[in-house]
Amino acid sequence: MKRMRDLRFIGGLLCALCFFSSTASAEIKTKWGSAFRLREEYWKNWKDVDNDQKDNRNFFRVKSSLWGQVDFNENIALHAKLTNEFKAYTYFAGTSGAVPDKSATKKGYHFDINEIVFDNLYADFKNTFGAPIDVRIGRQDFLGTYGEGFLIMDGTPQDGSRTFYFNAAKASWRANNENTIDFVYLNDPRTDEFLPVINRLRLPSATNPLLGKTQQVLNTTDEQGFVLDWKTKTIKNLLLENYYIYKREDDDGGIGLQAKRGIINTFGSFAKYDFSPWTLRVQIAEQFGKYGDNDRLATGGYAFLDREFKGPRWTPRASAGFIYLSGDKAGTDKDEAWDPLFSRYPWISEFFVNTIASDTGNSIAGYWTNLQVYRTEFSFKPTTKSKISLWYNYLRANAQVAANAVCSGTGKERGHLPQLRWDYAINKNITTYILGEYFIPGNFYKDHDPGMFVRAEVLIKF
Repeated sequence: MKRMRDLRFIGGLLCALCFFSSTASAEIKTKWGSAFRLREEYWKNWKDVDNDQKDNRNFFRVKSSLWGQVDFNENIALHAKLTNEFKAYTYFAGTSGAVPDKSATKKGYHFDINEIVFDNLYADFKNTFGAPIDVRIGRQDFLGTYGEGFLIMDGTPQDGSRTFYFNAAKASWRANNENTIDFVYLNDPRTDEFLPVINRLRLPSATNPLLGKTQQVLNTTDEQGFVLDWKTKTIKNLLLENYYIYKREDDDGGIGLQAKRGIINTFGSFAKYDFSPWTLRVQIAEQFGKYGDNDRLATGGYAFLDREFKGPRWTPRASAGFIYLSGDKAGTDKDEAWDPLFSRYPWISEFFVNTIASDTGNSIAGYWTNLQVYRTEFSFKPTTKSKISLWYNYLRANAQVAANAVCSGTGKERGHLPQLRWDYAINKNITTYILGEYFIPGNFYKDHDPGMFVRAEVLIKF
């Protein structure tokens, strides 16, 4: 009943906004666009870093989007976007080593159109009631909007990169030229309940594309949250962002570090200081609240120093820094594990975003926690259309975890992770890249066979 009330409320509110917008001005402007993305991916030992247990995969991901926007006047607009993504496997092995029979079924294995979803559907109101307040209500993205995506980035982590949206209401108060305060309400259920899904399918399970069909899961549990974010530029060359985030995680469907009902309060700050050609980026946050009946207390953050070389040929750029996310300590009555909140995406690595799930006890991709990363980056542009980026990561755990099928239960060295990416822009509408990652596991893991991730992408936008 509650979900139906929420759905009626959101639908009614959007209808009211559209009606109000249609009467606001006779001059209506429209625009639209589309995007098509083709990826081929190869995963090796991504789950267990063990050659004896087959989890290798090779597959294609095909994503297409169509969006449109109606501007009723300079202050009122309505935006909608439809997205579809489906996969086709050329090779799929579960941890048991079994390879599925291609003739058993076509669903989940061949190029079959999957469900079409509302990726975005929101109404914009600028200068609401004549005040410097902008309001956006509906399904919307927050890609890189807050604190470089450290805590707010992906509202639908369980569907991979198909969508990133949040069901949200956001109000931004532009107090003056140097200060902006945002208030955001977020409501992201485990499966899509707010908007219709075209061609909704019962999708294959995560471990086998031919068995255990379930509805597409977007989140581990139902999630809700509030965000209060203050950005200020009162000091020259310094961007300072202070925030408070409240999140509630239900226990229905939850496993591992989300097996119990959770309440997380997060206070933090992000600072970016530009003293060209150097840039210093620092973020620190503290969490407290409840995990079931236990108190929780966690710390996370990072610091990076960037250097740009604009004069030399190929305009190189270098960066070095450190990431810290606390882990749950054995033998305490508190939960010290860092909760990534709304940021379970390939933040550090496309490979390790999946591998880290083995020690959270929940097989949840992107649950960044219990982690130290010493990271360096170097990039350069051989031509005006190309860019080469190289990273090196040394990864450690802050706390040992109980031994399981993947983790040793004794060591803290997660391993070494070099990465290489080559970007090339064919023209303003077509871009490509190739990404490679090679993981060398340490004594944190029971086995020490290297893992690999390779992706090739073509993106076309109009």
